[in-house]
Amino acid sequence: MTITFYKYQGTGNDFIILDNRAQHNGKLTEEEIKHLCHRRFGIGADGLMLLTLAEGYDFGMTYYNADGREGSMCGNGGRCMVKFAYDLGIHRSAYRFLATDGDHEAELDISGIVRLRMNDVDKVDSSLDSYILNTGSPHYVKFQPEVKDFDVVGEGRAIRNSKKFIREGINVNFVETLNDHTIFVRTYERGVEDETYSCGTGVTASALMAAHNETGFNQVDVQTIGGRLSVEFDKIDEDTYRNIWLIGPAEFVFKGDFEPRD
Repeated sequence: MTITFYKYQGTGNDFIILDNRAQHNGKLTEEEIKHLCHRRFGIGADGLMLLTLAEGYDFGMTYYNADGREGSMCGNGGRCMVKFAYDLGIHRSAYRFLATDGDHEAELDISGIVRLRMNDVDKVDSSLDSYILNTGSPHYVKFQPEVKDFDVVGEGRAIRNSKKFIREGINVNFVETLNDHTIFVRTYERGVEDETYSCGTGVTASALMAAHNETGFNQVDVQTIGGRLSVEFDKIDEDTYRNIWLIGPAEFVFKGDFEPRD
């Protein structure tokens, strides 16, 4: 059986997407997904997603990490999924879809910018030099000067595989403050087990922590290796954030076909 795939990217965070509304493609094995995401022997991607039917929603989103295992929420993946839905002919003034962390709202403008509403944050664990919070996926945020030259892979892997996080894993973000409203974020992602060009839930977590001492409405611009995003939110207090929106481009790259492996 030949399966058609679509490749999308959001600020360099790239995904293989399958239209699974007819439920033909939902039986790919962990090894098959891992192979498809491999950048030498497969199509190459940070993850694979299925667009599915979901009663009461415009569509459902199932996300798999590059290691083949089903993952938690992916912010850039969600933005790409909205653009994919539009390209399939699912046209809405506002989208509502179901992901592993619950329902999400989204909007797409004519220039391809997607606004994705993220889930509220009600808890932040802080220490002297880091923060831990869940923005649909768990994130470790640490502010780091000169992050462009920092060993993100080495330091990120050490934190992700430390005794505290080895079992469940965690995404590790290193953040440099560029000015009052702009930060530079680099992220080591679990499941990919490497640095990615951008991580939507990581950008969101980092932006929230960048405004850690400012209550009320906030907008933070975020530079990543793969491009620029922005995050808007209302900060209620140091542990509580509402009305969180991740904003940025999502683009079609190419499409093709593959034969599932035996």
